[in-house]
Amino acid sequence: MKRLCLLLLSALLAAAERPVPPPGVAVSAADRAELESGLAKLKGTIDVLARKEGVNPLQIADVRIFHDAVQYALEFNEFLKVEEIQRGKDLLRRGQERADAMLRGVLPWAGQTGLVVRGYVSRIDESVQPYGLVMPNSWTPNSPHRWRVDAWFHGRSETLTEVNFLHERLTSRGQFTPDDTIVLHLYGRYCNANKFAGEVDLFEALDAVRKNYKIDPNRITVRGFSMGGAAAWQFGTHFAGQWAAIAPGAGFAETAEFLDVFQKEKVQPQWWERKLYRLYDATEYAANLFNTPVVAYSGEKDRQIQAALVMEREMKKEGIAMTHVIGPDTQHRYHPDSKIIVDRKIDAIAARGRDPYPAHVRFTTFTLRYNRMKWLIVDALEKHWERGRVDARIKDDRTVVVMTQGVTGLSLHFGPGGCPLDVSAKVSVVIDGVPVSVAPPMSDRSWDVSFAKAAGRWQHVTAKPAGLTKRHGLQGPIDDAFLDRFIFVKPTGSPMAPATSAWVKAEMDRAITEWRRHFRGRPIVKNDTDITEADIKSANLVLWGDPGSNQVLARIAAKLPVAWTAEGVKAGGKTFPAGKHAPVLVYPNPLHPAKYVVLNSGFTFREYDYLNNARQIPKLPDWAIVDLTTPPDSRWPGKIVTGGFFGEKWEYVAPPEN
Repeated sequence: MKRLCLLLLSALLAAAERPVPPPGVAVSAADRAELESGLAKLKGTIDVLARKEGVNPLQIADVRIFHDAVQYALEFNEFLKVEEIQRGKDLLRRGQERADAMLRGVLPWAGQTGLVVRGYVSRIDESVQPYGLVMPNSWTPNSPHRWRVDAWFHGRSETLTEVNFLHERLTSRGQFTPDDTIVLHLYGRYCNANKFAGEVDLFEALDAVRKNYKIDPNRITVRGFSMGGAAAWQFGTHFAGQWAAIAPGAGFAETAEFLDVFQKEKVQPQWWERKLYRLYDATEYAANLFNTPVVAYSGEKDRQIQAALVMEREMKKEGIAMTHVIGPDTQHRYHPDSKIIVDRKIDAIAARGRDPYPAHVRFTTFTLRYNRMKWLIVDALEKHWERGRVDARIKDDRTVVVMTQGVTGLSLHFGPGGCPLDVSAKVSVVIDGVPVSVAPPMSDRSWDVSFAKAAGRWQHVTAKPAGLTKRHGLQGPIDDAFLDRFIFVKPTGSPMAPATSAWVKAEMDRAITEWRRHFRGRPIVKNDTDITEADIKSANLVLWGDPGSNQVLARIAAKLPVAWTAEGVKAGGKTFPAGKHAPVLVYPNPLHPAKYVVLNSGFTFREYDYLNNARQIPKLPDWAIVDLTTPPDSRWPGKIVTGGFFGEKWEYVAPPEN
């Protein structure tokens, strides 16, 4: 009876949340037949192009964006309004025109100015992702000029399917179109404030733009409004060293305060959730804005002015006075006069460009996912999710002074022509007051040196530490595994505890569905019996099932810090009975430690969190034990009875007592 009540409660919770994206309208039989015919024709031409010599995948992606947009909308009931059906037909026509042109050996859109849509193939899941461009009238394909790029992040829209994104990018120039500037409109994998796979989208799209156009790497700005303003704060603080300027408008900059102000929601996070706020809370990274110019905008009467105010507060603590343009008597939009002010400021900053090798850098981080600022790289932290700080300054042509807090490994990297130090004599790097003598730069003015802290003392090192250590791209939590190529590995054997198999299947099916809905791709799925050595070396493996049902998991089970046997799940000195519990975790793959394995989890935020982007943060740490007698709901995969973070060498660390 208790279990039935819990199931009913879970169903009620799920029903209370509106679906994101919303369900679509009915498509008539005639329209469906026309769309399916157009899809089949375009798919046939794409297949011919894929076999044609001299056609590369990036070029085919420029065609596939049209096919996949309509395919998703038709297959998953995502024509959200009647007029979108005609948009789908128009996109198929455009896609077919491109495909036919490619068959003739020409790419007219590649030399086009104005509004252009293109695509790339993501390494994460092999999906084709679209992006939009506003190409300036002054641009020509053969010009030697390198162009400024403004990356623009869109606002929240639960209806921004690929069909609607492509339609907008073919009909609207957007908020800002500076002269002699390529404006890159990111899709961001839909509606996630450019987090997780939406974060990777920016860098993959920029890579595609670099391959297609000549751009100036020192004149890239990040800009956005509303949800896009939140994205600009996120990219601005985490990757400050990469941009010429940062221009967020409205949005949110952290989770807890924003939810309180915006919708009177008092968050009550688990202890690990509170730590994981430090992944995407831009307020925690305010010190990094020392390294890059910032121009924030808010409407005077916009509730989302809160984002700029909390960033202004945190920047002030770091000794930085924030430039804040405020639209007078304005709600949630740009004031026309303020737009001019913002544009003039950003134009002036972009004209000067980014300095990749300044004499002084400051950096703060809580995770090695974000580990670089200009010529400084943090290689190791004392403890993840606690603050690490570095202040590095070139004192003179033979001395670099570095001060650290919470950091145990760092590198200084200057590319060719970048290092101002004397090439003819040894250099002294003074770290936390202790001088360490190292070789000078090379004759091309490049310089790479690394240091590690052992027994409280910094030393020059020339090799990576032996054994497992948390490092950039291999530091957790679970959600981090979905920022690179991953494969879902289905079990085909007999489970040790049959009672868990229904939960495993339901969570796996849900993860496949929700990845498609919220990160707009189809996960690569393989049976455990079909996983190859190439898969192990190229992808993070998401292993579903238990050591009895999943062959790959059986191979590595004894090498994981959380044990899973027929008797139960053992974490530290505690054992949780079999059949009622399952572990979820992320860990370096014992078969190839450069990649992750994940047990029984997709991305960890769920339906309740879809309704506000500020909630879309990791909900689980490196590992957790799930009580399966409590059904999954819109927040959790079951009752989380315990969980925590592995240590800096990926060792088991007992979680704090509740």
